Parts: sequence; C-alpha cells; structure tokens
Amino acid sequence: MEKTVSSNLPPLPDAQAWRTERGVIDLDWVGMQGIALPLELAGRPLAAQINASINLRGSRDGARGIHMSRLYAALDGLTQGELTPRRIITTLNDFLHSQPAHSDRAQLTISGDLLLSRPALVSAQRGWKSYPLCIEAQLATVPRLTLKVGVAYSSTCPSSAALSRQAAQQQFLVDFDAESTSLSRQRVAEWLGLHGMPATPHSQRSWAWVTVELSPDEQTVPVMTLIERIEHALGTPVQTLVKRLDEQAFALVNGQNLMFCEDAARRLYNALQASCRYRAGQVVVEHQESLHAHNAVAQLSWQEDDDVA
Repeated sequence: MEKTVSSNLPPLPDAQAWRTERGVIDLDWVGMQGIALPLELAGRPLAAQINASINLRGSRDGARGIHMSRLYAALDGLTQGELTPRRIITTLNDFLHSQPAHSDRAQLTISGDLLLSRPALVSAQRGWKSYPLCIEAQLATVPRLTLKVGVAYSSTCPSSAALSRQAAQQQFLVDFDAESTSLSRQRVAEWLGLHGMPATPHSQRSWAWVTVELSPDEQTVPVMTLIERIEHALGTPVQTLVKRLDEQAFALVNGQNLMFCEDAARRLYNALQASCRYRAGQVVVEHQESLHAHNAVAQLSWQEDDDVA
C-alpha cells in the first residue's frame, strides 16, 4: 500500500518570519541578483539579467528576512509582453504588495544586450550589432526610471590628423623642391597615389554611455530612438559586414568627424538637449587609445529643475 501524507501534519516552518533581536536594524535593500529572464524590448528578444530587491524595515517584533520567492514570482509579469515603463512599475508594486509589513521601497535593474540588424554605409550588406543596455527602476513615493545604453563608434584624433597633414605637406615640398613650380595635375595625382600618406592619423574604437531619465508615462522604453540619436550625433558608429566601398566611405566619415573625447561628449549633450525629451541624464565617452596605453574619457550630466516650464 502506498503511503500518503497526512493532512494533520503541522505547517512547514517559515524561518524568514521568525523574530530576532537584530530585527530592529533597518536594511536598505534585500533581494536577488543575476536572475535570467527572457524579455521583449523594441519588438526583439532580450536575454536579460535581473536584480530585484526591497528594503526591510526594522522593528522590535520585526521579521528576520523577506520572502525572496515572492519577488521571483512577481518577475514573471515582465515576461508577459513588451517591456514598458508601466509593466516595470506594476512589477515594483507587486514586490511591495507581496510583503507589505516589511517594505515600502522596491527596485529593479534589467540589463542585457540588444541585437540590431544594421545596414552598411553604401553596399547592400547588413550585419548584427550588439548594444548593451541597463534599465534601473525604483519605487518609493513615486517611481523613477533610467535607461542606459552603450554605443561603439570610431574616433579619429584631430591632433594626429593635423600632424599627418603637415608631414604630407613637408614630404611634398622635399620631393618637388628642385622642380618647377608648375606641376601637372597628373604628376601631383601620381605622387599622391604613391607618397601622399607618409603618416596616417590614429583612430580608436570608442564607447558612448548615455543614461537618461524616463517619464513613468512613456508608452514604450525609447531604446531605438536613443540609439539612433547617439549614432547620428557621433557620425561614425562601428560597422558590421562591409565591402571595400563601405570601408572607404567609413574612412571618409571619420575624416569628416575628427573628435577628441571632449568633442564627442558635447555633441551628445547637444543632441539630447535638442530632443527636449529627457529632463535628466549623463554622458560618458571613452576613447580606447591606439597611441597611449591608457584611455581618454569625458563625462557630463544635467538635471532640469522641477519648476522649470
């Protein structure tokens, strides 16, 4: 005969709910990190890593800990459709409703890489690019959401370009010092083809990290709009699959967009301010130097006053 579990057995112990003398101490945040979730953002799949937590209020009869499984269960709401600010805020409210005696603040961090298909500059080629992103959300008296995206781009040093041009000028004067001042176009073109680049300016792969504060009333997470604005402002986003004509076009746009890290930071600031969409934000640019063994960085942030119309 099979053994059956008696309904008369005592309930399972709940160690989190036991009182402890140390329960008088407030804990700012308690929760979990690195939870894997399949999300949908901008109509695309996002293999996300989630950090979820709430505060734990202390009291003389306070509980020892929170019930983390309730937070985990509430996270399933994020997977039930497009990730939106409203869905995120609803999940934070679910955190608090799951253990109202313990907490009055909740937070979420959603990070991952968004894969986007991007066209080549000239040819019909396309390829996939990865854009790291992070959404941070907190709920206390009011919700607060921020979106951070990373965009890789190429930066050509203005100083290096100027020095390279000077080296080319000097070499031209040396090679034609003894010749007549009247040179044919064909002669100059031949020299340019063989000796016109005695020095080349250095470029480097660079990163722009842009964080903006979102309105809780946003209908969608504007990740595509933000990426497009960043790439348009910089002018030299890194490419995927290219043919020779694309590579030449990339060299041309680099030559037309010489920039120090300070220039890149200011370009992005102007582009974001012109959108009149984000009331607060931060720009961090990192030029991973090919000349130096260290990187060049620039950073700025802004915060509009609440009483400014």
